[in-house]
Amino acid sequence: VVVVLTLQAVASLAVAVDRLILLVRSQAASRAFAHGAAPLLEKGDFAALLDQAARAKGSHLAALMYTGLKVYLDRVDAGDDAERAADLARRAIERKGESTSDELNRGLNVLASTGSTAPFVGLLGTVLGIINAFQMIAASGSGGIGTIGAAIGEALIVTGYGLCVAIPTVLDFNWISGRISRFEM
Repeated sequence: VVVVLTLQAVASLAVAVDRLILLVRSQAASRAFAHGAAPLLEKGDFAALLDQAARAKGSHLAALMYTGLKVYLDRVDAGDDAERAADLARRAIERKGESTSDELNRGLNVLASTGSTAPFVGLLGTVLGIINAFQMIAASGSGGIGTIGAAIGEALIVTGYGLCVAIPTVLDFNWISGRISRFEM
């Protein structure tokens, strides 16, 4: 039971660190892209903006901008009117936004699952430990606290360990989910 809880804790920590690194890098890259893209957008230099978006690595904002701008310019070049091209670009941005959201949320199910199951895994360890304590009573023929006290104390530690894994994991999940939601907006 302790091994399972430790694996859950390590997996949750890995996901939390990975998502935080992704968010920090993307925010920095997106800010840098936005700073360089604003003057091009104001001038209406869409070709240069498209080129800059294509070169911006790690920026989810640049990826969305590239998708929408590419579709728009391709449709205008193909002879579509601006309104139709804009509608198709909006749809392409929505699809790209959904895939970006999936990418940002990847692995969060590990945090959610760990947060919800770790207390029960710990409780399972406690139940198994108490069963062991009762087996010790049966084997020794006496029911004194000296016989089972250590075994019950050890069994309760596993529940505490399960809570120590679950509580920070739930807090991490909520905090990262909130950051992703703000980032998506």
